[in-house]
Amino acid sequence: MKALFLEEVGRLVVREVETPVPGPEELLVRVEACGICGTDRHLYRGEFPAKPPVTLGHEFSGVIEAVGRDVVDFRPGMRVTGDPNIACGRCAQCQKGRVNLCLNLQAIGIHRNGGFADYVVLPQTQAHSLPETLDPLGGAFCEPLACCLHGVDLAKIAVGSSVVVIGGGVIGLLTVQLARLAGATRIVLVTRSAAKRALAIRLGATDGLDLTEGDVVARLTGADGLLPGGADVVFECAGLAETVEQAPRLTARGGTCVLLGVLPAGEKVAFEPFDLLFREVSVITSFLNPHTHRRAAALIASGAVTVAPLVSRVVDLNEAVAAISGPAAGGEIRVLVVPGHAQ
Repeated sequence: MKALFLEEVGRLVVREVETPVPGPEELLVRVEACGICGTDRHLYRGEFPAKPPVTLGHEFSGVIEAVGRDVVDFRPGMRVTGDPNIACGRCAQCQKGRVNLCLNLQAIGIHRNGGFADYVVLPQTQAHSLPETLDPLGGAFCEPLACCLHGVDLAKIAVGSSVVVIGGGVIGLLTVQLARLAGATRIVLVTRSAAKRALAIRLGATDGLDLTEGDVVARLTGADGLLPGGADVVFECAGLAETVEQAPRLTARGGTCVLLGVLPAGEKVAFEPFDLLFREVSVITSFLNPHTHRRAAALIASGAVTVAPLVSRVVDLNEAVAAISGPAAGGEIRVLVVPGHAQ
């Protein structure tokens, strides 16, 4: 089979390898689609720790080709999505139920071979079934949606509240939809892309705001702004120092600011503690997808969350090398890798 390997920081190679054999409690999954995440680009540039050589790809779904002898709930032919984050179940964090903070966390596509390949091995504990009728590309959005669900859970959006989402990528556009489902009545997407603002409104946002036009804080929170005084909840989904610094300033008194975007390790930002203290703004972080992957799969399978408009293009494994190593194309939302795909 073919697989795309991160051989070392700054070097990606597609090569032929033996098709893996699933262990007693594992599934062999034929990959139908795997999303290229910003984390994959961080891994390529050495901005996020990994264990090369390793096959990248942690946002995948596919069809079970074979199962190990001790697998009981899955059979060949079933479509599944994989939760890539494998907790040890033994450490202090796991015992508290905080599996995303596991001290021995292993991730498929980062520490063990992932979904940028014809086949991937998936522990049965990490598999979630999907309907056979689901568009094969849709299953690749379960992992990012699961991460967004955790952030929305932490935010505790109240029915009738206002929400600002900064960033028009896949995380931002999925969060817009979850905010709508949670009952927010004003949802503003902040991004420089007019096309993404328009798409956000199609998906449930009430307003869009251009990040590049004037003082964003004044235009949103000022007396004549979209949300005078700020939003009840702000989600930072862009992963940029500038927007991370802006996010608390867009948050209303007593509101909550959730950091979902990922900055490169070591990058610093500046906050004004006096302002946060006297407005009692809560700044919280959201990491991975503890106990949310099954809910994400159900939301996509039911159509409650729309993902088809988020697919910018489909590439094969060879084309994925340039898609990961090169700069992200302007206006793209999610590039999906489909092994064997021919343009």
